[in-house]
Amino acid sequence: MPRSAPSREAILLLALAGFNTGISLRCVEPMLPKLAAEFGTSVPAASVIVTAFALGYTGAVLIQGPLGDRFGKLRVVTLAMALAGIACAGCAAAWDVSSLAALRFLTAVFASASVALGMAYIGDVVPLAERQTTIAHFIAGTLLGQTLGPLYGGAFTDFVGWRASFVVLAAVFAAVSAVLFARTWRGWPAPVAGRFEPLAVHARLVARGGVRWLVAVGVAETFFFFGPYVFLGAFFKLRFDLSYTAIGLLLAGYGLGGLLYASMVGWLLRVLGARNLLAAGGTLGLAFFALIVAAPHWAYAIPCTVGLGVAFYMIHNTIQTRATEVAPDARGSAVALYASAWSMGQATGVAAMGLAVAAFGYAPMIVAFGLGFGALGWWLRGNLARLRP
Repeated sequence: MPRSAPSREAILLLALAGFNTGISLRCVEPMLPKLAAEFGTSVPAASVIVTAFALGYTGAVLIQGPLGDRFGKLRVVTLAMALAGIACAGCAAAWDVSSLAALRFLTAVFASASVALGMAYIGDVVPLAERQTTIAHFIAGTLLGQTLGPLYGGAFTDFVGWRASFVVLAAVFAAVSAVLFARTWRGWPAPVAGRFEPLAVHARLVARGGVRWLVAVGVAETFFFFGPYVFLGAFFKLRFDLSYTAIGLLLAGYGLGGLLYASMVGWLLRVLGARNLLAAGGTLGLAFFALIVAAPHWAYAIPCTVGLGVAFYMIHNTIQTRATEVAPDARGSAVALYASAWSMGQATGVAAMGLAVAAFGYAPMIVAFGLGFGALGWWLRGNLARLRP
């Protein structure tokens, strides 16, 4: 199954779409203290904006996967990016936390298509032996967006205003959709005939043991990682009283760490292998969360957030690759189930962390969630074989 020039270009364009989705996903984290103050609420209450995006992502990909299998993955992503631009423009007009959360939910419904269907498309056109490296390089587009997202959001909040950030994002979504259409529409496949039954497709997949384990792992990895990570900006504000731009720069370390992982993935797989990569990721994640809590000065957090990005993708990229192969007969739907699971993990992790922070404070709960992430990495080391067709 060699890759053609058109498929390589399509992967690059899907990575471009993922880049803007990554910015949209992460731009609100440094804004949370500002949004809480402007709308007269607390940071944990304002975090519903993050939860809403994750929930929109969770539900949408369950439909997008079967849509991609039926109508063509590139066709679905192109239309979704245009609709994401419209929803994102609406965020600029939000009048309270609830309205912003609702519009972020809609943005996620459409923006989510690029990553899940991008991975499924790679599964269609890239041989398994090359797939983990290709997916890592593809995800680098999303990671670059996630790297710039907190800086983007923090800088706009400081210098232009948070509303303007959504206007710019909306324009980029529209531009990405136009480029995708212009460069890929001639290769869109004819729709598959028959009834469209996405719930029945997912029900058949969940009946398979490997898919059930994939869903469970998808929830757990983001629950334990993003639960505390989303609140690091508020923790840095409370402890070090940093500007929103500085907070954005610190939080951008996660994306930088992911890019660092993408550049090293081939070497890491040769040296460690997939199973030891999982254990190393869990161990490093726990260590860097604990070091952030113990840091006497904000500068010590810089290598820690970068290290957290590396640690997360040691686990996440390994599971992503398994997701593209656990059900090759319905690859788009299987990857969508996995994407929905990790989005649900982020939504529930942030919600649980918000409640825990209100009761116990930031520091102990950051470490507690880090322990969960470390334990997951070691459990996966001994149970990776469960994620098989």
